[in-house]
Amino acid sequence: MRAFNDELLARCLLAGQDQKLNILIVLNKSDLPQIAAAREQLAPYTKIGYRVLELSAKQDIDPLLPYLQGNTSVFVGQSGMGKSTLINAVIPEAHAATREISTVLDSGKHTTTHAKLYHLNTDSHLIDCPGVQLFGLHHLDFAAMERSFPEFLPYLGECRFANCSHSHEPDCAIRKATAEGKIDERRLKLFQQITSATK
Repeated sequence: MRAFNDELLARCLLAGQDQKLNILIVLNKSDLPQIAAAREQLAPYTKIGYRVLELSAKQDIDPLLPYLQGNTSVFVGQSGMGKSTLINAVIPEAHAATREISTVLDSGKHTTTHAKLYHLNTDSHLIDCPGVQLFGLHHLDFAAMERSFPEFLPYLGECRFANCSHSHEPDCAIRKATAEGKIDERRLKLFQQITSATK
């Protein structure tokens, strides 16, 4: 199991939060020994209310099916994380291409090059997106990004400066909450990385 990219996950979640989507983090390959490290990496997300579903697409896909029923779901994931295997398990006739991981680059070889819509039944549909390495957020302004970090919401508007970047300004409510353990430091650092990259 490859380590997933924290910033890429945070960017995808941020975009989903902004659009008010129902979000489910699927932790695939739960049968592998590295699952404990992956759980630890996801701890900040479960703490703030994100749902995490552990499964092994090669063994049992049933736990995922209720989340798909009655919805149009979009599968977005980092390359090499078993998304194509997941699609094949949900829709056996899909025959989504799967390839081995490139260990030299520690990256999955892209097997899907365009989004594809599958119909599970009359009420349930699935959109398979290409594996991603980057996820742009230039369509979102700073305020939208703030609001899309759920744990920031109680503290927004409490900083001394209205245009606080939550990186260096004095009397920043977000950094104060982080220092007090109310916000996970890893999440604040991700916010700072993302917002500095989109300036």
